[in-house]
Amino acid sequence: MINIKTDSRKVKKGDIFVALPGINSNGNEYIDKAIENGASTIVCETGEYKVETIHTDNPRNYLLNYLKEHYQSIMNKMMFVGITGTNGKTTSSFLLSELCNRLGKKSAYIGTIGFYIGNEKRRNLNNTTPDICDLYELFIEACEENCECIVLEVSSQGLSYGRLDGISFDVGVFTNLTQDHLDYHKTMENYALAKQKLFYNIKENGFALINSDDSYKDYYLLDGNKNITYGFFSGDYRVIDYEMTHLGMIFTYVHNDEEVAIKTNLTGKYNISNLLTSIIILEQIGYKSEEIKKEVLHLESPSGRMEMIPYRESLIVIDYAHTPDAMTKIISTMKEATKGNIYVIFGCTGSRDRSKRPIMANIATSMCKYAIFTSDDLHDEEFADIIKDMKEGLENTNYEVCMDREKAIYKGIELLKEKDILLILGKGHEEVMIIKDKKIPFHDRTVVEEYIKNHEYQECLNE
Repeated sequence: MINIKTDSRKVKKGDIFVALPGINSNGNEYIDKAIENGASTIVCETGEYKVETIHTDNPRNYLLNYLKEHYQSIMNKMMFVGITGTNGKTTSSFLLSELCNRLGKKSAYIGTIGFYIGNEKRRNLNNTTPDICDLYELFIEACEENCECIVLEVSSQGLSYGRLDGISFDVGVFTNLTQDHLDYHKTMENYALAKQKLFYNIKENGFALINSDDSYKDYYLLDGNKNITYGFFSGDYRVIDYEMTHLGMIFTYVHNDEEVAIKTNLTGKYNISNLLTSIIILEQIGYKSEEIKKEVLHLESPSGRMEMIPYRESLIVIDYAHTPDAMTKIISTMKEATKGNIYVIFGCTGSRDRSKRPIMANIATSMCKYAIFTSDDLHDEEFADIIKDMKEGLENTNYEVCMDREKAIYKGIELLKEKDILLILGKGHEEVMIIKDKKIPFHDRTVVEEYIKNHEYQECLNE
């Protein structure tokens, strides 16, 4: 455990507490609490306290310098990969960590679905990119367990809040940029610039990996970095062919005039991009394509990312897709994989970007046979207000509204006939529903499994 903290709730006896100025609050407000919890030293701009007090015009710089002085030797022992983008961060990061582990390069993953060392999940995390002090504690834990590589999902808000300040990366990856988080960033340019910060922190001997098909790519192709590109239409690594079903796919990419075919159990065109980033990184650090190909065959999607549950002669798919782009991609993928109907269940998060709500409702009703609009995390917003936004300007009528997400899932499953697919979108791996200040246990997959179990049992009784 590191002995410097920015969160007074995590202060232990003898710790240093740094009072950071914040967006919504100021660390000075929590100094008394930090002292009560045992802080032996306070770092702040002004004020005198009953413990040792260090005054500085820039508490954040003090923190960064302290972390560098005391923990840089640990950081230098590991390779750091940061992956940012609207969609694909989790899958790309998780697949890379899994591949590293399978190839004998022990890796830790830090991101949306938790903290993993090797193949073991250690714990959930409150944020995709945790607080900087929490990050260092995870780094130390990974180093103590002989990890050679740290793979981090890097969020735009994490970068904006300075949670990654002072951390240098061997590899930085940009997947894509589509509409999301505009409640926070306000404009797409601000959103793009927030993510750009990662690419100013690439080590001199490192490299940046950029999706050259994305219209925002130029924000990340910075002078001074070694830039490597990939894509379907252009790039140093270019996908030239693919064939897929809902059970897997084969794709071929070309690099330096050499064609390489990859077979995988993953499906979906977007998963080609997610997987290709891992392949490129591993090739660039010295692994041969043949040994990579062998291990790719064993990869599975992370929790809540296109999780497939066969049901009779149909398929139920659970996915975290919660943006217009992600929704479009998963529906398009499933259309390629079936001759049956596509049904979709989803909601929009409360107290977040309202502008994407009618867009997602239109995508769902235009691309699918039928949609059920239901609850997602409401936060402090009323369900009726969210639905009103979703229905704004919507001319399609192939939908219904069901506030109870469990009942909505049951209704969706009951619609299924042979070769149909039901998509349950928005929450993926998440295990709670957030309503105001309450976290209510809820897990899409558990609801589906309970439905199937109960109906199979009932059918047995009726035989």
